[in-house]
Amino acid sequence: MILFSTLADFLIGKRLGVEKKNTHRKRLLWLSIAINLGFLGFFKYYNFFLDSFQSAFSFAGFAIGGDMLNIVLPVGISFYTFQTLSYTIDVYKGKLEPTSDLIAFSAFVSFFPQLVAGPIERATHLLPQFKNKRTFDYALAVNGMRQILWGFFKKLVIADNCATYANEIFNNSEVYGGSTLFLGGVFFAFQIYGDFSGYSDIAIGTARLFGFDLMRNFAFPYFSRDIAEFWRRWHISLSTWFRDYLYIPLGGSRGTKSKQVRNIFIIFIVSGFWHGANWTFILWGALNALYFLPIFLLNRNRNNLEIVAHQGYLPSIQELIQISSTFFLTVIAWISFRAESIDHAFQMYSQIFSSTLFMAPQDFYSPKVLACLLLVLGFVIVEWFGRKRQFAIEYLLESYPRAIRWGAYTFIIFLIGMFMQTEESPFIYFQF
Repeated sequence: MILFSTLADFLIGKRLGVEKKNTHRKRLLWLSIAINLGFLGFFKYYNFFLDSFQSAFSFAGFAIGGDMLNIVLPVGISFYTFQTLSYTIDVYKGKLEPTSDLIAFSAFVSFFPQLVAGPIERATHLLPQFKNKRTFDYALAVNGMRQILWGFFKKLVIADNCATYANEIFNNSEVYGGSTLFLGGVFFAFQIYGDFSGYSDIAIGTARLFGFDLMRNFAFPYFSRDIAEFWRRWHISLSTWFRDYLYIPLGGSRGTKSKQVRNIFIIFIVSGFWHGANWTFILWGALNALYFLPIFLLNRNRNNLEIVAHQGYLPSIQELIQISSTFFLTVIAWISFRAESIDHAFQMYSQIFSSTLFMAPQDFYSPKVLACLLLVLGFVIVEWFGRKRQFAIEYLLESYPRAIRWGAYTFIIFLIGMFMQTEESPFIYFQF
């Protein structure tokens, strides 16, 4: 699969480089789009569309045949498909000269650190780096190892421990009240952040060991003051991909208000659908579109471009309220993302938005749960004080003696050893 996609876009890119007729160039572009999205659509969405059509026609009183297929999703297809497709689009638009180096292009598509879960790289950024001479840089390697360590901490300590309690609550949601279900949403919020940004940290740090610079994928999203800022800081490589290759071509913020609103809903719903063939992801995208819309219509979507409290240590009361309310909305949306079905999501919402929301959480006062919450609190504090960096511990105690710095690293490794789970917990985004 990856070999076919690589060869197809490599050859189409070369042809685009010499083709002068605009109609022929458009056909080549659409050929690339059809190949890439065709494979992605079949492997990821065939059963979903078949089931949806069958259900829709059954509701109308008609029966449609067709058997579900036992399709195995190719590893990383959602990521490398977008990566090769962006190359063809950039060549078509004249932003990039097509490469004649098949080895370099193949390495760009299948670069192992970020192959299966991103960041989704652009050829304009990563492809030229394969032509640079590889020289070992000690400072870069130290920085990369530090980011890898923080990625492991996020995944093995924060994400996997939060997953234990998130799974317990979501899998038995019918027996819990609103406050416990919301707590489950909070656990899942930190699970998915620690899991996904942890993978990105490991990928970026590993690439840095080899002298490669990968784009940043997360920028402390839970410190956002509104949903627009959250989406500038969450899964940056995907958000900017949809902005550049879908939102702007649709017209972006130009045109009538109705077209602008349409474009916003399209980009958020498609972003949700990218994550998987389930109506819960579409609901998640639609909720985020509804969150974003008032900010956009009031022209406040570019208000918070700097990291919160960028000139100080602590947020103001207003900023604290903004961060808390944005996090609350984000958790509510994550519940639909994690739910097994639309019915499951609405069943949880009906319990959360009831009087039980204001009761004490059930059965969650055990030492293990409290230890997990303390770990999350400590994690948030470290992330807060490192929020002005590329990752939280980028310059960990840099002005302190080596013994203190290594003591801090050892303590992080100790926490990983103490709190890592005995059962393997795959990265969430491996399924996308």
